[in-house]
Amino acid sequence: MITSTIKGLLGATLALALTLPVFAQTPDLDAIKARGVLKVGVKVDVPKFGYKDAATGKVDGFEIDLARIIAGKILGDPAKIDVQGVTAKTRGPLLDNGEIDLVIATFTVTEERKKSYNFSDPYFTDGVGILVKTAKGFKSLTDLNGKRIGVAQSATTKKAIQAVADAKGYKFEFAEFNSYPEIKAALDSGRVDAFSVDTAILWGYFDKTTTMLPDRFAPQDYGIASKLGNDGLAKLVNDTVKSLKASGEIDKLLTKWELK
Repeated sequence: MITSTIKGLLGATLALALTLPVFAQTPDLDAIKARGVLKVGVKVDVPKFGYKDAATGKVDGFEIDLARIIAGKILGDPAKIDVQGVTAKTRGPLLDNGEIDLVIATFTVTEERKKSYNFSDPYFTDGVGILVKTAKGFKSLTDLNGKRIGVAQSATTKKAIQAVADAKGYKFEFAEFNSYPEIKAALDSGRVDAFSVDTAILWGYFDKTTTMLPDRFAPQDYGIASKLGNDGLAKLVNDTVKSLKASGEIDKLLTKWELK
């Protein structure tokens, strides 16, 4: 049963979606309308962006709100989304094989990735950060020279930190994991000396035993990805993101999820 609170949130999301520009239908959009649901790959382990509540099974966050708005625009109902949990390693293949229509999952836009996917304009900009155990006494990246850093598979983090290492003559050992909870567990157990990913993601794993180092690297622009060839969907998504930014609605969502 949908509670009155959830009904109110869905109603507000639908109202917002219906105020956005109207778009011409294309075969890719027609296929989604015929199916009656928008399939979206999202994160389920990133607090505030996309996170699955273990007790209720509900996935919610800033990026889920974006998915609802787009579903409302295409289907007239923000509840008509089917979210699937993805990781940095799985989101691309799931988009490639058509299991999902969109990826809204802290997906960093790069020139290389633009060769494989349509990307919207950025809806959030972050930078790579580093989380360490306070007890270790690390104060900056310099203190991690010769240490082991945990990163996510297929993410841009390793490349960003390696570029700094090459420039400064540091040596790091990298350990790659499938998920962020696995990296945090490795940090807690001492199997890695640091946990590195985009700063907004790291804050979801910050606790009283950890410290966020001041170093920031490689600005990360998050965009909504769709399959090459699905140009009608890509245009609708990009124009929607532009409209949300121009109207200030993106800022309101960021404030709602304490990301601004």
